[in-house]
Amino acid sequence: MTTSKLGDYLQGRRAQVTPSDVGLPQDGRRRVPGLRREEVAMLARISVDYYLRLEQGRERRPSTQVLDALSDALLLDNDGRLHLYRIAGMTPLPRHEGSIERADPQLLTMAELWDRTPALLLGRAYDVLAMNTLGRAVFPHLEPGRNLLLAMFLDPSVRSFHADWDKAAANAVAGFRFLEGARPNDPRIHEVLRTVTENSREFADLWQRRDARGKSDAAKVLLHPDVGELTLRMQTFDVRSAPGQQLVVYHAQEGTRTADALRLLGSLAATTRSGHQEDSPKRIT
Repeated sequence: MTTSKLGDYLQGRRAQVTPSDVGLPQDGRRRVPGLRREEVAMLARISVDYYLRLEQGRERRPSTQVLDALSDALLLDNDGRLHLYRIAGMTPLPRHEGSIERADPQLLTMAELWDRTPALLLGRAYDVLAMNTLGRAVFPHLEPGRNLLLAMFLDPSVRSFHADWDKAAANAVAGFRFLEGARPNDPRIHEVLRTVTENSREFADLWQRRDARGKSDAAKVLLHPDVGELTLRMQTFDVRSAPGQQLVVYHAQEGTRTADALRLLGSLAATTRSGHQEDSPKRIT
């Protein structure tokens, strides 16, 4: 049994890498999934005993050279490598913030000017702090005060909202582990993690994979109840005035059906805000 976050992470990632992934022969049946400890040690050019001490939590302060070697051996991407450094205590932890997070009013004013760009402001634990008008229209299951991770796993309507829910769920879990690695003592992160773990076996299974990566440029296909399929690209920006907060912005390629759908949703949302409710939008075909 591992006794440190570092050992837990190494063991979990080792299980996700196959011998063929790293150019090793697949020598029949294995008692454990993924790589053996001695194979990781060989790839990282460290002793088996030293690697065993890392996994067992008896060695907690490896050098940067060892961390880089392990990152290469376990095929970690940039986010995974950063997470490894963090849990090894090689980067300073952020100062403790208060439990109440607020959205910067100037940021919200700017986001409201984006009439073709849905935007969400997320807190340190994926709490939805704010949305612009088009964001509320595109994501009808979300609103300020809800938590993105809890909605993903505990709200049945969200499953049908994503064309590929399995992929969206896996990305959400990997992003949350990345947040947890940066703020391991944050009470709100612990609260969300406890709630979703106790109520979703699917989340618990994904959490055991130990994937860790931040939100990045990616394409999402959403199945909107009013305008049908939306293909959106996503960009995520750190809010420097509020460390830990993220501004998630979506856009559609101009001239596409999705761009037309965003204009329709934006028009409906603007009309609703002005107090002149119209009929539900027709489905675009």
